Amino acid sequence: SPLIGFVVGYFLTRLIFFLASGATPRINVFFKRAQLLTALALAFSHGTNDAQKTMGVITLGLVIGGVQPVFHVPMWVIVASATAIALGTSFGGWRLIRTLGGKFYKVRPVHSFASQMSSAAVILTASLVGGPVSTTQVVSSAIMGVGSAERVSKVRWGVAEEIVTAWVITIPAAAAVSAGVYWLLLNVPFLSRLF
Repeated sequence: SPLIGFVVGYFLTRLIFFLASGATPRINVFFKRAQLLTALALAFSHGTNDAQKTMGVITLGLVIGGVQPVFHVPMWVIVASATAIALGTSFGGWRLIRTLGGKFYKVRPVHSFASQMSSAAVILTASLVGGPVSTTQVVSSAIMGVGSAERVSKVRWGVAEEIVTAWVITIPAAAAVSAGVYWLLLNVPFLSRLF
């Protein structure tokens, strides 16, 4: 998904620059206003992808734990997942926005529009075909693609490298922690009796 986000962001921005090549600086007013729609599209796509993963994990836990006999997502799980996504984005999203919005390059309205539109398209497409993607990775890579479309040297690649390194470390780290917890549950006597 990061590669797709980068490519879609790059080509959408090139298309926008081509279509707006003769425009006056007032076009920024259009992009500022259009961001309302692209932000809504991004929020919607975020919910369609990330909330489903959360609901699936909670419901699987309910079935495995014997609380629920069949795999059917209860309404309270839907509401709890939607609330958690909304609160997490509202309170924790600002740090991410500051990092992505200013550390890569100086973002203008056209960049925001293109990155939000690209991200929303990639995430929503993934949701429609049932593919789980990382919203953060798609948005980050789309922002890099958008900046690269204007000028490759515009992007602060050191920041991009830090983010990509975190992505690469996340999966093996999560696997190692999961394996460690599993081992503890099997081999520590009082824990193994609990499960």
